[in-house]
Amino acid sequence: MVSFSVCLLILIVGYFVYGKYVERIFGPDAKRQTPAVTKADGVDYIPLPTWKIFMIQFLNIAGLGPIFGAIMGAKFGTASYLWIVLGSVLAGAVHDYFSGMLSMRHGGESLPEIIGRYLGMTTKQVMRVFTVVLMILVGAVFVAGPAGLLAKLTPDSLDTTFWIIVVFLYYILATLLPIDKIIGKIYPVFAIALLFMAVGILVMLYVYHPALPELWDGVQNTHPNAAALPVFPIMFVSIACGAISGFHATQSPMMARCLKNETYGRPVFYGAMITEGIVALIWAAAATYFYHENGMGENNASVIVDAITKNWLGTVGGVLAILGVIAAPITSGDTAFRSARLIVADFMHMEQKSIRRRLYICIPMFLAAIALLLYSMEDAAGFDMIWRYFAWSNQTLSVFTLWAITVFLVVSGKNYWITLIPALFMTCVCSTYLCIAPEGFGLPHALSYYAGLGCVVVAIIWFVAWKTKGNRGKRWSENRFLDNKTDS
Repeated sequence: MVSFSVCLLILIVGYFVYGKYVERIFGPDAKRQTPAVTKADGVDYIPLPTWKIFMIQFLNIAGLGPIFGAIMGAKFGTASYLWIVLGSVLAGAVHDYFSGMLSMRHGGESLPEIIGRYLGMTTKQVMRVFTVVLMILVGAVFVAGPAGLLAKLTPDSLDTTFWIIVVFLYYILATLLPIDKIIGKIYPVFAIALLFMAVGILVMLYVYHPALPELWDGVQNTHPNAAALPVFPIMFVSIACGAISGFHATQSPMMARCLKNETYGRPVFYGAMITEGIVALIWAAAATYFYHENGMGENNASVIVDAITKNWLGTVGGVLAILGVIAAPITSGDTAFRSARLIVADFMHMEQKSIRRRLYICIPMFLAAIALLLYSMEDAAGFDMIWRYFAWSNQTLSVFTLWAITVFLVVSGKNYWITLIPALFMTCVCSTYLCIAPEGFGLPHALSYYAGLGCVVVAIIWFVAWKTKGNRGKRWSENRFLDNKTDS
């Protein structure tokens, strides 16, 4: 419990110390008008209270990741603690903050437009397709999970299929209606359930004070299938939303369109990621206790959630906690579809005040998600395969986002090391995972590691070559920041 307590403290202190430093590097302007004011449209650009935006952002990015991902990641041992803490403070929260603030500075632009602005037109076109596909994957993945949990809490007549239909109908409404009609009203309720669950488990950890392994005992891989699933890179992809996640950067622009002041960016964007890191850390510790008591044979994270909450929080507390776990993925699924709609609308320059134009974009997306969902239901391995592709795609998107932020910092004359190091690390993680994973190339471990290092070397060479072009970089910077001043 000592290691857990120290990690929890570092997350909290990290928000106030490193978060303040990151904010100072960006330099928010309290007097600058935000897109919520300059582009108010009553649908997506709507000024909202800061506390409500924080709740929405937190629920948007939470999903199943910091709970199910942390539970599966706990099998790898105490290394999971280190990744959650260091990943959240030094990478994930920085990634989320800058993606939100850059969107705000550029008139509420969606993520592919921001990436293209700093990495070029070709990258922008690739990211437009890549990001929309990822959002559809998120929507499909985050239907089956909560539907299965709801089926356990209701009569047999209300089976998983029934709840899949209900959840999907909710997704359609939340995607089409103005953000303050459904999302802005029910998210605070969902957030209370989710935070109750996290705080309840945290309190019980200190009440029961289980003998958890400490960091000084070693960070060896304790996974039962350690030979096939090495800590690097598998754990770093398994625990995505609890440390760093490209999906988060697709959600930040939605809240950038609702913030009334740039100075609110740190508590909303950086703070929501730290809060998610705390939730992930709590569940990693609780899962570690479960594994020590029951062995590591259980692979269904929902079973572990159900057992821990009922044993520690009682029947009522357990039901409320389960509802929190259900709310998290649902509130990520609906905003995934909404984000996809906005991304498509941005690059097609299609206004979204008209419900008819929103339907033009949404109908094809929903049909694609339904097809994926039917595939996952027909094949027992289908859901696992979709989840693995989602996990890798998710982290790959974070790589492009980090590189775009790094370019912004370089051309702005700011400290670019705060994102360059995470960008290089995540480049290594994603390229190595693609080589080593069964759903990837399935190469031998040693060869995969060399390939990952090779990708890092290529990235460093590319970065140094680009950075040394001083005059060209200066002209590029001036043009981009001229656009920046006129966007919002």
